[in-house]
Amino acid sequence: MTPSTSETPAIAPECGASAIAELSNLELAQALLQRLSIGDKDWHRLKSNRQARAKEQAVAALVFLLKEQPEEALDRFRQTCGWLDGSISAPPCPTHGR
Repeated sequence: MTPSTSETPAIAPECGASAIAELSNLELAQALLQRLSIGDKDWHRLKSNRQARAKEQAVAALVFLLKEQPEEALDRFRQTCGWLDGSISAPPCPTHGR
């Protein structure tokens, strides 16, 4: 099945497509992971957000895969599936109980 243009968004010229083309796949994945990672200030708000957690883990898996660390990638992909199917939940806040 060929994706339609509505399913495959193109990079807008003003977004620096040429700059993106100069980055390695690993650099692109790391940049996306940095953007999707849940930081300390957003932890309480997003810790149980299944979509946010799945995105974070899926991109982390991609980073490990690109670094040729398949076991770590597989671990993150399993966590992604767990967030999506509801089989895992958010751990407690890391700063509570200290």
